[in-house]
Amino acid sequence: MEVINLIPSFGGLAYTVLAFVAALIVIVFVHEYGHYIVGRWSGIHAEVFSIGFGPVLWSGLDKRGTRWQVAALPLGGYVRFMGDANASSVGQSVGAEELTAEQRRATMHGAPLWARTATVAAGPVFNFVLSIAIFAAIFLWNGVATDAPTVGSLRSLPAQTSELQPGDRIEALGGIETPDFAAFMQAAGDLPNAAVVEYRVDRGGADVSLSDSHPMPPLVETVQPDSAAREAGLMPGDLIVAVNGEPVVTFPQLREVVGASGGEPLTLRLLRDGAELDLTLTPRRVDLPRAEGGFETRWLIGLTGALSFEPETRRPGVLESVGLAATQTWEIATTSLSGLWHMVTGAISSCNLRGPIGIAETSGAAASAGVTSFIWFIAMLSTAVGLMNLFPVPVLDGGHLVFYAYEGVTGKPPSARALRVLMAVGLTVILTLMVFALSNDLFCP
Repeated sequence: MEVINLIPSFGGLAYTVLAFVAALIVIVFVHEYGHYIVGRWSGIHAEVFSIGFGPVLWSGLDKRGTRWQVAALPLGGYVRFMGDANASSVGQSVGAEELTAEQRRATMHGAPLWARTATVAAGPVFNFVLSIAIFAAIFLWNGVATDAPTVGSLRSLPAQTSELQPGDRIEALGGIETPDFAAFMQAAGDLPNAAVVEYRVDRGGADVSLSDSHPMPPLVETVQPDSAAREAGLMPGDLIVAVNGEPVVTFPQLREVVGASGGEPLTLRLLRDGAELDLTLTPRRVDLPRAEGGFETRWLIGLTGALSFEPETRRPGVLESVGLAATQTWEIATTSLSGLWHMVTGAISSCNLRGPIGIAETSGAAASAGVTSFIWFIAMLSTAVGLMNLFPVPVLDGGHLVFYAYEGVTGKPPSARALRVLMAVGLTVILTLMVFALSNDLFCP
């Protein structure tokens, strides 16, 4: 193979790696800053704040005596507090017998139990705060759909009618009343697969009956990272008009065809910028969370569909945005926990657990989809990192909190020998999971 042919692949790889590292640095910094700042507020002195491991590329000492540094391997970070033998802050304080009472209070191990607990818990908490802040900012910036289904602007769809007008409030769809946006989406999903459907709208105070395009055309709104659609080259704005030579006129119809494919290759004919294009892809088996709980397995190609019009939006207030963001973060956390449980019990495939390669690929895909998509991905990953660190596994923050809970109940910390054994077990668990996740990246479809 000529070297010139490797350039596009190398460029894509470099972009993926850069996106992954950028996302990781933001998340790690926020996590470690949580430990640092709450420790500082609690009277615990941080000697080193490091982004990355290994050889130090840059460092500087601040006025409080904390060394801030950037290391060569940006796959994590740590805060080393005064007296710590290592970055995990577990074990006896180094040189504790030589410290005064005031100096011992400034170490992690000499601080009161409440201070140590708050300092350790702050890392995951700051990850959740980052997620909520990002989601809230996106809701504030993009707005949310109005409660009443109202046409904001019309999309240009070839060979379809356009009797709807901006400002129309949709009161009924196919004879089904649509008092709010949720009812409208339910009615749209239940409509027959017809290119044109009946609407009743409120237009300037007058009831108007009209025929217009199906509200859910086979129009691509987003292409999901690490999906069959992305690999095949589908793009937002593509209008899919046929699958394996059979016409499709609605997105629900497209979903039915893909779901019934059984994983066999599909040839999509689509319209892009007025030109017809054929693409072949193979649906992937995906485990999706159900609204009522649990998971269902379906064949998907990785698309989300757009409505035939842009809904009218409104700007939510700050408190509403934060509430929506907190709900989004909670849903990500609970869905992740449910997914892990279903993998452990064998209800869904263990291939749903992805490792660093899979996360890096998703980072690159999210970055290539635009700034908003990448920032949204950072928020999702920050939630996952915060949640993972709360697992009661020694070497993770959750393991430390379990130790502190034991100390709170018994009045004394676990013995040094017990700590060594538990930390070794915890490290073994983490390394095993990392190897398992990496094997999924390499061998799962």
